Amino acid sequence: MGVAWTIVRKEGAEALTLGHLAEQSGVTKPVVYDHFGTRSGLLVALYREFDVRQTALIEQAIKENCGTLESCAKAIADGYVDCVMAQAKEIPGVAAALGTLPELEKVKRTCKTAFLKKCQAALAPFSPSGAVHFAGLQSMLGAAEALSYAAAAKDITEQQAKQELRATITDMVARQVG
Repeated sequence: MGVAWTIVRKEGAEALTLGHLAEQSGVTKPVVYDHFGTRSGLLVALYREFDVRQTALIEQAIKENCGTLESCAKAIADGYVDCVMAQAKEIPGVAAALGTLPELEKVKRTCKTAFLKKCQAALAPFSPSGAVHFAGLQSMLGAAEALSYAAAAKDITEQQAKQELRATITDMVARQVG
């Protein structure tokens, strides 16, 4: 997977083909085709690997830091932005490529739903109603993606992305009144 990430980082997601991956890895094409099946399979594997890393980071941060709404919002925001920044050059291209085919969009949606459920469970105790609704979580996720990608593109600083996302999360939770 490291070679695939390197290709995406250096040449962009559009350059990532199974043949190119085989060539860069020093293996035959059948080895790569047997492992991933299709380019879509490779992109899904990359996205899932990214998602596993992101989920583990955020789960750990939530576990250690959710004593207050502010600390929980910080854990989620910082974890999300940090993970995207760690692969700032690669993940936007992989995510964009995943969004081009319906079956790949389903994988992306499944990963996002799992992430939102973790956030929902972590944030619900701080909600005035004791619940955090899916619509609010979707707005949080949209902000997280937009802010992280803006920081990755250097349109804003990483710190600005984290601060704005923290505020978005705390505001969203405070609005959960029924």
